[in-house]
Amino acid sequence: MKIRWYGHSCFLMTDANGVTVLTDPYGAHIGYELPQLSANIVTISHDHSDHNNISVVKSNTLILRTPGEYEVSGIKIAGYETDHDRSGGNIRGKNTMFTYEIDGMRILHCGDLGAIPSVEVLDELTDIDIMMVPIGAIYTIDDFEARELANIIKPKVVIPMHYKTPRLKMELCALAPFVDAAKDCRIHNINQCDATIQPSSLGDDRVMVLRPFDADRDTL
Repeated sequence: MKIRWYGHSCFLMTDANGVTVLTDPYGAHIGYELPQLSANIVTISHDHSDHNNISVVKSNTLILRTPGEYEVSGIKIAGYETDHDRSGGNIRGKNTMFTYEIDGMRILHCGDLGAIPSVEVLDELTDIDIMMVPIGAIYTIDDFEARELANIIKPKVVIPMHYKTPRLKMELCALAPFVDAAKDCRIHNINQCDATIQPSSLGDDRVMVLRPFDADRDTL
């Protein structure tokens, strides 16, 4: 699987057959501007403008916004209802976490998770290979809760997202506290927006830090 991080909570995943999944595309008001993208599937964790900008997708695309089980072009996807805040969703509403089965791996995208999920949801999140988790607090869980969630789910690879990056106009917490506290993990600082991950290269207890896509130096 090839993965590209466009910043915030937006990833583009491409399987071995060229099928693409885009997560939580954002609007330009956040400080980054997405290029026009092609994707076979787009998942939207919740309908806030920094996560639901489907106008950037230029191909015939299936949009998934709700919990449930789906299978598209050989990729199995499941959505799980969670809360966008610590008050049962009464402040910011609900959030959908999605899992994807791609190239023999199970990937979890947490969206704007605002609280540790219920036991019922956690019981469904087994055998997770890669977890994309928000760490920036304010609108989501913070770095401490993200580590707590990782200790519960035990993914092989954790990719932090939704934290303060150079061009982001939203006030979020920084990456450093999460990385500094992950002393028992292998930290892979990848100075690019792309990575290729295979089952044989997953390892265990890894934190993978990607750099957001930059149109000035990265190619589509």
